[in-house]
Amino acid sequence: MSHVGAVIMAADDNQFHPPSIGDFFPPAIFFEGTMFEFTRINLAQVIATVVLVIVLLVGTRRLSVVPGRGQNLIEMAFGFVRVQIADQVLGEKDGKRFLPILTTMFFGILFMNLTGVIPGINMAGTAVAGVPLLLALVAYVLFIYAGIRKHGGLRFLKNSLIPNGVPIYLVPIIALVELISTFVARPVSLFLRLLLNMIVGHMMLVLFFSATHFFLLSMNWFTPFAVGTFAMSFAFTLFEIFVYVLQAYVFTILTAVYIQLAVAEEH
Repeated sequence: MSHVGAVIMAADDNQFHPPSIGDFFPPAIFFEGTMFEFTRINLAQVIATVVLVIVLLVGTRRLSVVPGRGQNLIEMAFGFVRVQIADQVLGEKDGKRFLPILTTMFFGILFMNLTGVIPGINMAGTAVAGVPLLLALVAYVLFIYAGIRKHGGLRFLKNSLIPNGVPIYLVPIIALVELISTFVARPVSLFLRLLLNMIVGHMMLVLFFSATHFFLLSMNWFTPFAVGTFAMSFAFTLFEIFVYVLQAYVFTILTAVYIQLAVAEEH
């Protein structure tokens, strides 16, 4: 159910309907009951992808030495990922190697997050497990690939599991802790951080918008509360946009940090 859907339900029976986990299992739009079932969330993911491709194509179609407004914005956005994430964390050499995938990750997450405030969709493309899980697996494969490419399999495993200077009698315990921390906790934390932020954000927006309509339609002394809940809806929408950008940045920079740890000589 979207924010709009919750509001319509509240309007129909003049009852307050809080958000629920059912919001993340919307009815099918196409191909119901098949493996190709297509819901509003899938539509959000497609729209985000198409809009991102169009923005990049239009923004880079006619590059010039003296950039126009559109080219300026694109260059600033790309420059942010290059300078603040790739180069700052990985250095110039490794940053250049991994810049394409980090840039794709940042803008893909950002645009899918932003569908959470698009009227009529009102659901982030990253608010269901599939996309965050796929992105976490990509990050997981990236830092393992980077480590093996730099050190070879055995040395990468040793560097990851046994920090330099650990007493021999502590090696089994430390190795187990590092195994869980490096190869389990990292992808799981990336997955859960992105997914749960999108879930909570959606449910808070539904709560505020549903409360606003409930107070408006109650037509009693509760009605003035609609002004406050509407103000909270607007404020939280702006806050959510900030969270969308922040989560794209955090996911991408953590991926870069994990790659940097994998290619480092000593841990």
